Amino acid sequence: MKRILTCLLLAGSVATQAQVQRFSGKTALEEITADKFLAAGNMTDYDHLPRTALTPAPKGYEPYYFSHYGRHGARFMLDENDYAMPVKTLQQAKFAGKLTPLGNKVLAKLDSMQNTTKDRLGDLTATGQRQHHGIAKRMAQNFPEIFKKPNLPIHSVSTTSIRAIISMMAECEELQAANPSAKIYNDASKADMVYMNYSPPRGEGGGMFRPDLMKAIQKQQQMSDSLKHPERLMQQLFNDQHWVYLNVATGQLMSKIADIALNMQSHDGDATLLQLFTPEELRDLWRSNNLYWYLLYSNAPQTGGRMQWNQKNLLKNIIETADTVTQVQASLRFGHDTVVLPLACMLDLDGAAVQVENLDELENSFRTYYLIPTGSNVQFIFYRPKSSAKGRLLPEGRKKGMQGDVLLKVLFNEREAHLPLATDNWPYYKWNDFKEYYLKKIAENTMK
Repeated sequence: MKRILTCLLLAGSVATQAQVQRFSGKTALEEITADKFLAAGNMTDYDHLPRTALTPAPKGYEPYYFSHYGRHGARFMLDENDYAMPVKTLQQAKFAGKLTPLGNKVLAKLDSMQNTTKDRLGDLTATGQRQHHGIAKRMAQNFPEIFKKPNLPIHSVSTTSIRAIISMMAECEELQAANPSAKIYNDASKADMVYMNYSPPRGEGGGMFRPDLMKAIQKQQQMSDSLKHPERLMQQLFNDQHWVYLNVATGQLMSKIADIALNMQSHDGDATLLQLFTPEELRDLWRSNNLYWYLLYSNAPQTGGRMQWNQKNLLKNIIETADTVTQVQASLRFGHDTVVLPLACMLDLDGAAVQVENLDELENSFRTYYLIPTGSNVQFIFYRPKSSAKGRLLPEGRKKGMQGDVLLKVLFNEREAHLPLATDNWPYYKWNDFKEYYLKKIAENTMK
């Protein structure tokens, strides 16, 4: 994918504002036409994303610390009604004799899928486990100086969600296989939720009940309704459109069937149900999903550019933990898309903090399937001068006796990312510059 970087130097600051286009140069419709599964947005299979070769370490430097936050992998859908609603609706139509032959085939397919999901709502799938085995395998391959280190300490923390815990275990299994001597500590506790998956109280500034947010959600719902055009699909499934008018919530039915069809990628399933939809219909349904995530979890001006800062405790933890490192080690964190997206926006990775006033144009600069697919992650890799390998990382971010700065590289979904900081050696940034810039941003957004 082509990357276009525009750096605007800020007066009196070493920081820059990076606006980077990670897209292929195609429209969202063109991309979804080529791969309909992209219309799943945040439920897109991580392995649909392209990866690129990584830049070698700067001369005289070596990686010594790996820090990370990753979303759980592919999962079953969350709500029983996600499966039950379309099955019940089509069963009622069949009883009334209102289904077409295609409608009967769709009912049989949906009913079969509902039966296989019994008691598995929200669970990680085999695809999800495979995603994390692959991510961990590449981590070890890309940074052997860290992950092949004898007796490597790995501190791994998950939210209390089962799918996140199993994702953590899948990666740790792979890392243990790559380095049998690694000392892996796993944990999942409510005690860590303050930074792993923070939910602001109702009265807090970034909370979910502010008037501007409620207004934005109402706007999103209105736009979402306008993006649904179920008429063609209803004609394919039902033989009596007057009966449909009286008995079927057509927009909801269309959305539910599309969600199931798109989530087949989480099960290594077929794409037969996707044939029910045109690329234009899937693009419009995805636009609704895209808008939801933008308004509730990003730097959207419609919600005051504050929503991502609900997860500032995570960024603070990442920074503070890095300053305690005294040896080669790794810190792994496993959670959810509701945290990965705010983290990417706080960091403004490749322009993820873009502000779009005209929401009709949102898809031109913000696409969920690139940002938060299942298994999405942010990786921080720290580098030190080789001569200081036995030094200690001090609070000011330097090593005893080191000749040179600690450097940092950030990977977003395993691609080297741009930050809004000045550097003459991209993708590497000075750790002190990173820390100073983002601690200031955290302080500014703590006071709001």
